[in-house]
Amino acid sequence: MSLVFSDEQEELRRTVRSFLEHASPESEVRRLMESDDGYDPAIWRQMATQLGLQGLHVPEEYGGAGFGYVELGIVLEEMGARLLCAPFLASAVLATGALLAVDDALARKELLPGLVSGTTIGTLAFAGPTGRPEPAGSGGLGPQGGTGAEGGHHGLLAARAASGYTLRGTRHFVLDGALADLILVTAWAEGGLSLFAVPGDAAGLTRSRLPVMDLTRKQADLTFSDTPARLIGAEGDAGPVIDQVLRLACVALANESAGGARTVLEQAVRHAKDRLQFGRPIGSFQAVKHRCADMLVAVEGSKSVAYHAAQVAAAGDSDRLARAASMAKAYVGEAYFSAAADNIQIHGGIGFTWEHSAHLYFKRAKTSELLFGDPVHHRGLLADRLRV
Repeated sequence: MSLVFSDEQEELRRTVRSFLEHASPESEVRRLMESDDGYDPAIWRQMATQLGLQGLHVPEEYGGAGFGYVELGIVLEEMGARLLCAPFLASAVLATGALLAVDDALARKELLPGLVSGTTIGTLAFAGPTGRPEPAGSGGLGPQGGTGAEGGHHGLLAARAASGYTLRGTRHFVLDGALADLILVTAWAEGGLSLFAVPGDAAGLTRSRLPVMDLTRKQADLTFSDTPARLIGAEGDAGPVIDQVLRLACVALANESAGGARTVLEQAVRHAKDRLQFGRPIGSFQAVKHRCADMLVAVEGSKSVAYHAAQVAAAGDSDRLARAASMAKAYVGEAYFSAAADNIQIHGGIGFTWEHSAHLYFKRAKTSELLFGDPVHHRGLLADRLRV
């Protein structure tokens, strides 16, 4: 499988990179990360109307561009390099991915165009108190062994109502959950773990913004109190859908992280060349030179692993995707965090200050390492697949 990009893909990279240079300078990142919603609606609209980024990988019948995960990975890499503050991962990857994965043509027809056009911001609420999705189990069993409609003290429960369903319970650590117009949420119905759609202004929905280490990526807890909801797909179908979506999300996040790792390497090398000590650049000292070399190896390895995973995702092979997604998430997450930490060390005292951007990438790297499962979790998944 080739890791060489086509001329069209390289042009996409240049276009997105040029756009983000103006849309996401460090000053804008700092402004948005201090705001409640954490994004600029005008930039979000431009991303949709001028570049078509929100629907890049969505079939043309729903208003998308009809490209695949390789192109989406290119876009995410450039976003990660600039620390773009926008609900792209939540809306274009998680929510859009769930609608593309679920067996519900009507829901796709009705809901995808808004996500593609950028007029709707979506998210996917799937996590329990631990931050991980609840296991779907079998036979309609809820998280504590009871039926989805009766058992489970921590699960989000769905009950049939005259006009559909109502939800009661909480979903945790929802990306951009405080601002989403469309919330796709997993809940326990009689038939098992199921997927539902809830408007952002639905009755009985309470959104609580969470304090986060990485201020460039917002999270919220969502509490549902007899909240009206629409079933997406069939009861009990959410487990395989969430598995598929999270694998693709791991691929997306790996590509985003590869972009961030590229930037911290560039920062470290630039500082090592410019910072003089004892009359010579600190990059001429063996300790700094070797650290930069180790960063280069890790960053180039991350790009290769992330690109490969994107190609596997584009090919649509579910078995290979499960392996490639976990490999990418485990390797790239650690490499990005290590490179971000090395970047601070190479910068010395200034790298620890609020005024320098090194700490922004460090915080993004750490939260990305943990999001959708940490490296230990994904190595465990790989070991299970290898039957080790």
